[in-house]
Amino acid sequence: MKLEINNLSVKINKTKILDDVSLGIKEREFLVLLGPSGCGKSTLLKTIAGINYVDEGTIVLDGTVLNDVPAHKRGTVIVFQDIRLFPNMSVADNVTYALRFKGIKKKSRREKAGDLLRSVQLEGFEDRMPSTLSGGQMQRVALARALAAEPKLILLDEPFSSLDENLREDMRNLVKKLHHEFGMTTIMVTHDREEAFSMADRLAVMFEGKIVQTGTPENVLSAPADERVRRYFGRKAVHINEERLTKK
Repeated sequence: MKLEINNLSVKINKTKILDDVSLGIKEREFLVLLGPSGCGKSTLLKTIAGINYVDEGTIVLDGTVLNDVPAHKRGTVIVFQDIRLFPNMSVADNVTYALRFKGIKKKSRREKAGDLLRSVQLEGFEDRMPSTLSGGQMQRVALARALAAEPKLILLDEPFSSLDENLREDMRNLVKKLHHEFGMTTIMVTHDREEAFSMADRLAVMFEGKIVQTGTPENVLSAPADERVRRYFGRKAVHINEERLTKK
């Protein structure tokens, strides 16, 4: 799976949100989009998913231009911070919702749900209702539902922002584990620098609708592209990076 974003520009209500964005994502890479609120991170993610229209440029997945491909046919799946489970469906039915439209029989869907729930450490939760789950459990169900679609590319839009710090750490570890186990290609949006450093293979730093620098966390910190990047990371990020290197 290879994603190429070429000279992408997007307007929302006549306001340009993304301005000439170009970015490449390699197969099985974990890329984190990082930057201050309002810089265009979520807009870029939603545009890749097919939620926003492209005004200029192209999005190319495995050689196929996606600009005019409907969201449900792109081979991408997006997990939002507000989770969006169906409240009237069981956990198992939420996880396998998309499989119903592929003609997969109920027994097979149930088995698939069980396998995926084990992967996200929720074995035995098939018959629970979303209203009985904690925030962390609901986020795990959302991840299992995303995996059920067997996407080429999984997109995470600040998926841990509503969780407390202990749960955030657990979810970070789980997502990285699933990323490796399922051989996924993942793009995640965050403005949490610690989260970005702990998870990313590579960072793409955004300001004002543009990508201003890409590279490993170590490279971005050791050689910031400009003063904005240097100020954005600051000394706190340097300490985080030192801890990351110590753990390797």
